[in-house]
Amino acid sequence: MARRNVEASGAYDGGLGLQTHGLMAGTRVASNLGWRAIEALAVGDQVLTFDNGMQEIVEIRRKVFFLDAPETDRAVWPMLVPVGAMGNREALTLLADQGVLIESDAASDRHGDPFAIVPAHTLDGVRGITRTAPARQIELIAVYFATDEVIYAEGGALIHCPTRSTPLDAMMRDVTPAYDVLDAAHAAHLAQAIVMEDRMMASGVRV
Repeated sequence: MARRNVEASGAYDGGLGLQTHGLMAGTRVASNLGWRAIEALAVGDQVLTFDNGMQEIVEIRRKVFFLDAPETDRAVWPMLVPVGAMGNREALTLLADQGVLIESDAASDRHGDPFAIVPAHTLDGVRGITRTAPARQIELIAVYFATDEVIYAEGGALIHCPTRSTPLDAMMRDVTPAYDVLDAAHAAHLAQAIVMEDRMMASGVRV
């Protein structure tokens, strides 16, 4: 399987822990039960993944974020993803560090793979994606699989779900991660490239 790319920036979630991924309650994901709200899933249910078909959930974690909303520090505001920005049929609210899989000619040129995972905050300004102050507390549900996976949310958005193991754990077990880590500069470059590609497509210029 081709290794893809992800960045972990280490941003915090307002003092509530180190969890940097998860989907807001109510977000629907593709599962063996059909399109189902993520909070309705249980350990043992299967979710459709981008690279490995149906995979079983081995753990679920829930956490309430933005307890100080709407006074939350702007540095940790979530990202609002409008309908269609990532192939999603409904608007999404994502943590700033949530990894998302994007497709870009620039990714193919640089890494030999048109798909790359970048943290949501690096897409600020791309296709209407923007940081937005949380109006209220948000419950996020993080699902975990035996290995890193990318799952489908709200039709077509591709969401990265890392394992619970740390890089040190992986090194001790000599495990090769399924998804590589991009630094922030590369993630920002891909975001800028997507903007350029979209403009060229809109103007009818061959990308």
